[in-house]
Amino acid sequence: MEKMKAAIFVEPGRIVLERKPIPDVGPLDALMRVTTTTICGTDVHILKGEYPVAKGLTVGHEPVGVIEKLGSAVSGYQEGQRVIAGAITPSGHSYACLCGCPSQDGPGTPHGFKAAGGWRFGNTIDGCQAEFVLVPDAMTNLSPIPDDLSDEQVLMCPDIMSTGFSGAERAGIRIGDTVVIFALGPIGLCAAAGARLMGATTIIGVDAIPERLAMARRLGVDQVVNFRETDPASEIMRLTDGRGVDAAIEALGTQVTFEAALRVLRPGGTLSSLGVYSTDLRIPIDAYAAGLGDKTVVSTLCPGGKERMRRLMNVVASGRIDLKPLVTHRFKLDQIEEAYELFSHQRDGVLKVALTP
Repeated sequence: MEKMKAAIFVEPGRIVLERKPIPDVGPLDALMRVTTTTICGTDVHILKGEYPVAKGLTVGHEPVGVIEKLGSAVSGYQEGQRVIAGAITPSGHSYACLCGCPSQDGPGTPHGFKAAGGWRFGNTIDGCQAEFVLVPDAMTNLSPIPDDLSDEQVLMCPDIMSTGFSGAERAGIRIGDTVVIFALGPIGLCAAAGARLMGATTIIGVDAIPERLAMARRLGVDQVVNFRETDPASEIMRLTDGRGVDAAIEALGTQVTFEAALRVLRPGGTLSSLGVYSTDLRIPIDAYAAGLGDKTVVSTLCPGGKERMRRLMNVVASGRIDLKPLVTHRFKLDQIEEAYELFSHQRDGVLKVALTP
């Protein structure tokens, strides 16, 4: 049996490179040879044991690659074709898909979380930090890459671009809105870029890492708030003349940022939650106006599927957004443990890493 290199979860604190069998291809599947992938903040939650997955699982959910082999029932694609697949891989025919929420297509993980939706790569099935990944329901999930786009130009599409943009979309941002983004990691930066594309005219970003604040400016954030130098809620209310923001996007997943996002909303504003929370949330009665402030709290899971990927690649191809600068470090798959050490400790100004098998 042929084997491949794969980064697998061993136990909390240990993701290591091992060899495991190359997957068999079912009728509706496609085997992708991974040419570029990356590490996500969710992978760090897995590494730390904050999000439970099975031991021996291949991690990773952001694949860019080439079709190595097609299932017998797959049509419309060719072996050797460059493709991406979203981090979320809906079937296209489930109740969740047919009611318009394909990202929730799935039973969730059997290891404790019951709300993981359609996130399968690196969660309930082997992921893509490997030489090969098996893509389920290939005709729903594989999206061809335009010839003039490089791997790194589309690397953000499978997850953080889709997630960040969805945060802006779910917030219902309108032309002329004022929006604040709490946490300017890769997803928060993508949310800021999405808010700008949707018509927000004042975007405020909250973080403290200099490289992130600089990148936020580069992607169109108008005002940055360093939470180590000032109280973000007070400063945001000052910047909005006491009015508050139309939408607040929470992109970290902590009580502190969630609560601050709730506090700075104008009456009738929307809190769009993107963070992955590892503890229960508490909603303070005053920040929520005792339930009488017409405030809306929404959440989102990264939209997947080939049409979502096609649209995101169209945005990249248009030149209206350039996310390639988010790739700050590059590693070979053989260096996966070194890459995790850097990324999980947020050293050396890292935003995203590119991994090439």
